[in-house]
Amino acid sequence: MKERICLCIDLKSFYASVECVERGLDPMTTNLVVADPERSDKTICLAITPAMKDLGIHNRCRVFEIPKNVPYIMAPPRMQKYIDYAAEIYAIYLSYISKEDIHVYSIDEVFLDVTDYLSMYRMTAKELAQKMMGEVYEKLGIRATCGIGTNLYLAKIALDITAKHSPDFIGYLDEEAYRKKLWNHTPLTDFWRIGKGTANRLLKMGITTMEGIATCREELLYHKFGIDAELLIDHAWGREPVTVADIKAYKPKTTCLTSGQVLMRDYAFEEGRLVAKEMMDQLCLDMVEKGVTTKSVTLYVGYSNALKQDPVRGSTLLETPTNADVVLIPAISELFERIVDKNLPVRRMNISCNNLTEEKVESEQLSLLEEPKDTEKNHVIQETILQVKKQFGKNAVFRASDLQEGATALERNRQIGGHKSGE
Repeated sequence: MKERICLCIDLKSFYASVECVERGLDPMTTNLVVADPERSDKTICLAITPAMKDLGIHNRCRVFEIPKNVPYIMAPPRMQKYIDYAAEIYAIYLSYISKEDIHVYSIDEVFLDVTDYLSMYRMTAKELAQKMMGEVYEKLGIRATCGIGTNLYLAKIALDITAKHSPDFIGYLDEEAYRKKLWNHTPLTDFWRIGKGTANRLLKMGITTMEGIATCREELLYHKFGIDAELLIDHAWGREPVTVADIKAYKPKTTCLTSGQVLMRDYAFEEGRLVAKEMMDQLCLDMVEKGVTTKSVTLYVGYSNALKQDPVRGSTLLETPTNADVVLIPAISELFERIVDKNLPVRRMNISCNNLTEEKVESEQLSLLEEPKDTEKNHVIQETILQVKKQFGKNAVFRASDLQEGATALERNRQIGGHKSGE
């Protein structure tokens, strides 16, 4: 099999770097954090500049954790601005690599399979990486780091562990170099997909390194981790069979739509139910827009952090697949009533519309309680609302209940990913 060469490129402190560029500042020398000043000092900093990291301040810290003697600029999040920058950077990658060979891992990180491009450009993988990274910096002022590997996993590890210690911010690993350089690297949580929970379970087995995983009896790992042991063992040896082409070809057996939010304060029962109905309303519009329906919805509710109370979860199975808000909003309201303790304050919520299927309006089987004309009319109204929102903005049309105290829909419509869009 032909050895593949993969790149994993990450934009350094992306949100903070964008804010510095917009202000004509250098993120390598400027103390800047991206955080919402309208929230409390417990809010998480979405990004901090490399200059602040050099001071020992950890990324994703909370505002109150920043030492008082460190002066810094606080930049409110502008999510649409970051999306625009990311789109321009992606366009630069596309000028070198076909989209079929690019996997967008996150807004600031991509995997690229450059195996078939090196001979065409007559470049090494490092030279091609430097070319693309240089163009991103020249055109947009954003610095990047890069991991180069003989598979996707090694490219990711080269980025996360070795590139940051390289003068040119580029790291390289093949299986032999991986075992030589990183088999005894600690902590294990530096490695992709090994979190604190997995590391603690390995520690109880006396394993603290990748070499320990690789040399452990496989049956012990399978007994402890089940099918996940296969991934642990492969990664311990630096192996990864999945390619960008495999990711592109992957088709999930089932699909769903979800909506979740962490509330800015503890919500009473009725306020929580209002928010659940708002979230369900938006999911209905999302399904109409995508032309899909759901047969069941799942609600997850977490109580106030101060209570240390277990969250609750429940599902409702519908008579027929639907995306009608006249059916689903009452269904989620009833489910909320059924599973949530009326005496406990609510802080987190997630709704999932499960097992989505393609909408079949003409042949849809209606329940005995529904009038066909009412269902058809409701669908027309939903489509009209979508058209108005697309043309005039998400808050151009809203329900009167969205003006009630505790409602979050109007504010969420001004956000992207739970943060201010900046528009």
